[in-house]
Amino acid sequence: MQIIGPGDPAPSETGAQDGLIKDSSDQAFMADVVEASKETPVIVDFWAPWCGPCKQLTPALEKAVAAAGGKVKLVKINVDENPGVAQQLRVQSIPTIYAFSDGQPVDGFQGALPESQIAEFIERLGGQGKQAQNVDALVARGNEQLAAGDAAGAAQDFAAAIQADPEHAGAMAGLARCYLDNGDRAKAEEILQAIPPEKQNDAAVQGVRAALELLDETPDADLQALADAVQANPGDHQKRYDYAEALAASGKLQSAADELLTIIGDDKDWNEGAARQRLLKIFEAAGPASQVTKQGRRRLSSILFA
Repeated sequence: MQIIGPGDPAPSETGAQDGLIKDSSDQAFMADVVEASKETPVIVDFWAPWCGPCKQLTPALEKAVAAAGGKVKLVKINVDENPGVAQQLRVQSIPTIYAFSDGQPVDGFQGALPESQIAEFIERLGGQGKQAQNVDALVARGNEQLAAGDAAGAAQDFAAAIQADPEHAGAMAGLARCYLDNGDRAKAEEILQAIPPEKQNDAAVQGVRAALELLDETPDADLQALADAVQANPGDHQKRYDYAEALAASGKLQSAADELLTIIGDDKDWNEGAARQRLLKIFEAAGPASQVTKQGRRRLSSILFA
């Protein structure tokens, strides 16, 4: 049971019961704020028991969050007991309010505000959360269209997502993949370079980079000669592996995956697992929503666990 001292902000019973309002700590900040804001925008209230304006602002925030009906959440952090995050965010005075959406700080203010301005702040933040959900829906639909072979339709969805959120890594990577599928490597690389540095490790971005790396391998290979060599000696795994690499370098990821799965089916550990490692890179390059990856993973599982 939480003990409330005289004059301390009292938690809203309704909001607390609904899980909309909670106390947090430096240790729980990632889960309570950063990760949680990927689902619902989160307001962070940095306060302290001795802070007079905090005793006015916090109850007003709790009331407004409870009235918003789940559009936003409120997380309260006592800076006396948890100074770490406050220092990282350069909180210099309290009360300080930060608003997080999709894992990032997007808004905030310092000092106490009247209830009308708090309501406007929450309404604005709730709208950002809805926009983030709409952007994610556009990216998801774009990936589905790309997997179905409709690069033009996918490009429209990715472009619309980027218009709403110009730094959305998934949307930018998706659009880059559309250009790559249409043979415009230069434009794909240009889009990747425009992605902010802190988002370069996003899985979707890394997938496009893997596709570009595959295109750089075994250039000018004679596919027909390699295919003939495999047909002449089907049991030569090295020749089949070379053929798979050449197929991948020419953008024929499905055919490359088929050849590698043939090797794995005959010898799971051939060449210290080289075929499996190459196959996983092809899955990354094709993207998690592609049929190359979905069907390939099912076939790989059936081989490995047969």
